[in-house]
Amino acid sequence: MDAPLTDDGGLMLAWTGGNAAAFRELYSRHKGPLYRFLLKTVKDRALADELFQETWSRVIVARDRYRPDAKFSTWLLQIAHNLAIDSFRRQRPQAGERETEAVFAAQAAPEREQPEHALSDFELRRRMQRAVESLPDEQRTAFVLRMENELSLEEIATITGVGRETAKSRLRYAMARIRELVAE
Repeated sequence: MDAPLTDDGGLMLAWTGGNAAAFRELYSRHKGPLYRFLLKTVKDRALADELFQETWSRVIVARDRYRPDAKFSTWLLQIAHNLAIDSFRRQRPQAGERETEAVFAAQAAPEREQPEHALSDFELRRRMQRAVESLPDEQRTAFVLRMENELSLEEIATITGVGRETAKSRLRYAMARIRELVAE
């Protein structure tokens, strides 16, 4: 039985069969979540733009090999995640002892702007964004996949190439760290 054209897998198969409108619909559905994932993962708009284009290029090249065994969004985000990891490996300089100490000192320094009253929505969102950005890459990726893309632990594990328990642990540590930082 063929997958319906309203389903992502059905759209992907229709596009593979030559239906260009099916690709346009897939792109329309997934461009926002994919771009937000990449931007929050790499924290650099130019690099996110580059990885966004490369992800869709990989989807185009691999379209004949696509099998609707997993959700299309999981497959798409896995491609993007792998490209981001490759980018980190190519571009990330190794910090020396002095740089590492400076980062730890900056993270340990208390914020001086804490008001005595309740946080405004803006301030809360700003703290939340800073907290997410301060997470280690693996934890940030797990958090963004869960909160932005509403993926299950199994899907997060598949995308990041780790076991379910590792994904669960990363997510748990990320949540605890964010709660801690936002509460400060």
